[in-house]
Amino acid sequence: MDKPMQVDAIDRKIIHELQQNARISVTDLARRVGLSKTPVAARIKALEEGGLIAGYRAMLSPIKLGLSHVTYVEVRLSDTREAALTRFNTAVRAVPEIEECYMIAGGFDYLLKVRTRNIAEYRRVMGDQISALPHVHATSSYVAMEAVVESAAVSL
Repeated sequence: MDKPMQVDAIDRKIIHELQQNARISVTDLARRVGLSKTPVAARIKALEEGGLIAGYRAMLSPIKLGLSHVTYVEVRLSDTREAALTRFNTAVRAVPEIEECYMIAGGFDYLLKVRTRNIAEYRRVMGDQISALPHVHATSSYVAMEAVVESAAVSL
């Protein structure tokens, strides 16, 4: 496991600003954190090379794409030996509607976040894809009524 990267207060300010707007110019970023451009650029490069900044991407609005229906699914497997887990993990990555998948220590084996256009589409995904994943024994679905806090980014 990688050792956590040490960051100071200025690194935290840089990261915060980049999380708000990854397209900010180094000049503007330097002004906001109180340094000149050269040390800010060097710090960004070190954060990227150290793996703390894992990349930059365009974040799309699922609502604007018509994907407003979110369901969380508990999955219990019939077999939890390593080969079965590997087969499930590989297969679950191929279902585009599954936005997130976590192996859980508890009363079930996996928790899925499934995003679809509506309940009818979710029912189709559940029946055709999720239930057909390797070693699925049982599922329980929980429909989200409202996203109170939702973010794809981790904050420091």
